[in-house]
Amino acid sequence: LSAEFVAAFAGRIMNIHPALLPAFGGKGMYGERVHRAVLASGARESGCTVHFVTAEPDGGPIITRATVPVEPQDTPATLAARVAREEHRLYPLAVRWFAEGRFRLEGDRVAILSPEGAAFASEPR
Repeated sequence: LSAEFVAAFAGRIMNIHPALLPAFGGKGMYGERVHRAVLASGARESGCTVHFVTAEPDGGPIITRATVPVEPQDTPATLAARVAREEHRLYPLAVRWFAEGRFRLEGDRVAILSPEGAAFASEPR
């Protein structure tokens, strides 16, 4: 996406990344590369992250994440399959929350609104 497009729709474009951002993100980190990097790092867990899109690849405010264990016998393919199951659960949930107005962008943070209206802010990046 062009910088102009992203700026025009700031706070309205979401993406899902197959790792726990900010680790294992950025330019060139997609697909099997992500899972290979996670395994090479020795991380004990991985997962997926839903975030707002900004001009910086994978650098937007985090909306929500889900974790999965990294198993000793994992390959990039087995880890990717486990992460994909969480992606298929998490992304529709984040889209629903967005449609229902259950979170809002506050600068570089996302405030999640509770049913009572109190806000819980995500950690800044």
